[in-house]
Amino acid sequence: MVRTAADEYRTVAGVFTDRVRGTDPEAWDNPAPCEGWVARDVVRHLVEWFPAFLQAGAGVELPKGPSVDDDPVAAWATHHDGVQALLDDPATAHKLLSNPHIGEIPLDQAVDRFYTADVFMHTWDLARATGQDEHLDPVKCAQLLDGMLPLDDVLRASGQYGPRVEVPKSADVQTRLLAFIGRKP
Repeated sequence: MVRTAADEYRTVAGVFTDRVRGTDPEAWDNPAPCEGWVARDVVRHLVEWFPAFLQAGAGVELPKGPSVDDDPVAAWATHHDGVQALLDDPATAHKLLSNPHIGEIPLDQAVDRFYTADVFMHTWDLARATGQDEHLDPVKCAQLLDGMLPLDDVLRASGQYGPRVEVPKSADVQTRLLAFIGRKP
C-alpha cells in the first residue's frame, strides 16, 4: 500500500500531538535542545513558519488559532487540523507550490518533504524539553538521514541546522540523525 502525504503527516503529527498534549503546563518554559528556545518555542516554530511558506508559495491560508504564548496546545491543535485538512483535500494533489529555492513542486509533496520532516525532527526536541518519550521511528529516521546526507553542504549553508555532532559509527539511526542536524542526543 502506498502511503500518501496525508497518511505520513497524520502519523508523524499524531506523535507530535501526543507530546504537545503530554506536556505538563509548568514545562512549557523548560529549555529545549535548540539554542535559545524553550519548549513552547518548538511549537511556535512549527505554527509560525509554515503558514507563511504556504501562503507565499501556493496562496493557501491555514486557520489561525490562539497564540502559542496563550495556549500552545490549542495553537498546535488548530494548526495541525488545518494542515491535515489541506492534505486530506483531493484538490491539493493538483496544486503546485512555487518557491525560488526549490522551484515548482506538487503541494502535497512540498508539505511532506519540508513540513512533515520538520515536525518529525522537532518531536524529539519537544520530548527532550518536557521529559517525555524521545523515541522516533527508526525507519523514518533512516529515510530522512539517507535523503539529507548528500545535501550536507546545502543544509549547513541554509542556517537551518547546527554544526554536525560527532557520534560513534555504531550509534543507532536516531542518534545519527539527531547528530547530523546538530543536536546532542
